[in-house]
Amino acid sequence: MPTVADVAARIARLEPSCGPSRLVAIDGPGGSGKTTFAGLLSEALNGAPVVHSDDFPIPWDQGPESWFTHLERAVLEPLRRGSPASFLRYDWRRGTYADRVEVPPVEVVIVEGVSVARASCPAAIRMWVEVPREIRRARVAARDGVGHTADWLAWTAAEDAWFAREPVEADARVDGTTFEITWS
Repeated sequence: MPTVADVAARIARLEPSCGPSRLVAIDGPGGSGKTTFAGLLSEALNGAPVVHSDDFPIPWDQGPESWFTHLERAVLEPLRRGSPASFLRYDWRRGTYADRVEVPPVEVVIVEGVSVARASCPAAIRMWVEVPREIRRARVAARDGVGHTADWLAWTAAEDAWFAREPVEADARVDGTTFEITWS
């Protein structure tokens, strides 16, 4: 079974896909473990920067595809030119923008979030993380609070619709509980 270190080694052999960077797209439904896996992979890649979809304002009712234009404009376009990227991180608890996040045009940049591995993303590798819906729901309730249950149900319906329209052609699948990796 491949390990996170094996994935890192494979990524190191890939050609750059976004300017000088190998862009790693980690996708999957909400609560599947994308953020945790991105952190593990970043460690294995000597601290590769991670851009989180949760750093962008995504209205619950607009669906998972709504954040990608922010990512393209703030991160992908500068990286394509070989320039540093930056954006203001959205603070969900305070409901306002917070600190500035800098993303240098380094060898590997990881982007994680629902809908990131779409065909238009200049990814060198696409990874899909998933766990059963019941586990996802419990994780999201623990993270966001049970007061957002109705929002999560609406979001999940939007995710399901998005992935039905835009299925992810992943290079690898990751179990979001054990982080076991299977190459496609």
